[in-house]
Amino acid sequence: MRFDGRVVVVTGAARGIGAVTAEAFGREGARVAALDIDGAGVDTVAAGLAARKVEALGLKADATSSAEIRAAVEVVLARWGRVDVLVNNAGGFAVMRTVEDTPEAEWDAIVRSNLTSAFLFCKAVLPVMKRQRSGRIVNLASVVARGGAVRVPAHYAAAKAGVIALTRMLALEVADLGITVNAVAPGTTATDRVLAARTPEETARVAAAIPLRRLGQPAEIAESILFLASDAASFVTGAVLDVNGGQEMA
Repeated sequence: MRFDGRVVVVTGAARGIGAVTAEAFGREGARVAALDIDGAGVDTVAAGLAARKVEALGLKADATSSAEIRAAVEVVLARWGRVDVLVNNAGGFAVMRTVEDTPEAEWDAIVRSNLTSAFLFCKAVLPVMKRQRSGRIVNLASVVARGGAVRVPAHYAAAKAGVIALTRMLALEVADLGITVNAVAPGTTATDRVLAARTPEETARVAAAIPLRRLGQPAEIAESILFLASDAASFVTGAVLDVNGGQEMA
């Protein structure tokens, strides 16, 4: 299997792309730490992995809190002594709004949950990866960071564009240390959160506008993440992998 014995941390892992990604890494032999502010959700994910004989931890942590992030990383290190892969998946948005109707506090919260969270987790694991002289970081961006493929709130699009910039600058910083940093930019994906954000009719219109005529599936995004974290991508860094069914072609 591709990740035998490697330690993988996945944020935002209680549901959706994060949960499916944690399960995919477990299937490929990894030891998986699933983190989310939803403690019950990640406990369920970890229990499912353990039932399949995967070494797993479910950790309740707020990905916007540096103190909680550091504490979670310490738990992972106490259990397994290393971090080989970090997947920064935490984030999202709940309500469609125009810029004019967006409260300042909501702007700050969405940018913090989607962009600052990735910065804080990278900062927490980099000393570990530097000591190891190895590591893989995969950040979740979005199709909307590349252009106006689909209508989303501006704060979410701006944060995801920031994720791409963070990915590229960090990749340059650590390229000589055996650490790669890449991003996956999913198109509209059929997670519960995404489906709840629009009416069925709106979702159908979004799907019809995608060249492949459907939404992506969480498992398809997860496989792209696994590729960038694998040995097969050892010469890939600073890249953004578009997985969007042709929704946006950069």
